Amino acid sequence: MPEFIDVAIQAAREAGRYLLENRGKISPENIDEKAQNDFVTFVDQNSEKMIVETILSHFPEHKILAEEGTRRSGENAFRWIIDPLDGTKNFIQNIPEFSVSIALQQNEEIIIGVVYDPVHDELFAAEEGSGATCNGKQMKISTRPFSRALIATGFPFKFKEYLPKYLLAFEEVFLKCSGMRRMGSAALDLSHTALGRFEGFFELGLSMWDIAAGSLLIQETGGIVTDFRGENHFLDTGFIIAGNPEVHRALLEVTKHHFSQTIQNLEKRHHAG
Repeated sequence: MPEFIDVAIQAAREAGRYLLENRGKISPENIDEKAQNDFVTFVDQNSEKMIVETILSHFPEHKILAEEGTRRSGENAFRWIIDPLDGTKNFIQNIPEFSVSIALQQNEEIIIGVVYDPVHDELFAAEEGSGATCNGKQMKISTRPFSRALIATGFPFKFKEYLPKYLLAFEEVFLKCSGMRRMGSAALDLSHTALGRFEGFFELGLSMWDIAAGSLLIQETGGIVTDFRGENHFLDTGFIIAGNPEVHRALLEVTKHHFSQTIQNLEKRHHAG
């Protein structure tokens, strides 16, 4: 039987080639809005179909959770968590920052994480306990201190009513670190943090498929990943902080300060949704 990581890489690369083939070909009539400012195209849907077919051809008993609606339940301990196109808005606008994200969960643990950037042909891959690589080369998280850190983030477009608190947190981080970036693909933000291009990342209101693979990349390169409370519920809540130990600690202090009164309601609302 093929190794889990090999199948994940195969599926990611095949989907990535499909994304490139259709880059710049999206017209307005091909775009649907799942929710306010949350878009989907036939490319997302076809990419997901390709990935699921590849996985199930090797592991027909495995469960599936994918962004565009593919669900497959059962008693099997293994579940694949799939984002067939992370950064759909970038893709629609032909901004070259999007990715394919595939993770494998065994019971409650992520054991495989693959993120593929087809534009730059960068394949980020991790196996639990075996480290992480970019195009086959071992990755290690940056050791730069918070004062010299470049921090990635994402705007809470699904939770705009909480923008004032987010902006206060943004301002505090911005004033204390070296710089900040908003790229538009959480999976790639986590991958770049694992590689050392960023020192940290934080965002609220994400979905499990946005961060499952990237979270393992962080952990396997020596970083720390938690929710805004410093706990391990980021996959369920979508509130995530990642980075090297010093940067993670600094970001956690900021999020605890600015979200201390509202975070429980935020997490309950996101989890219920």
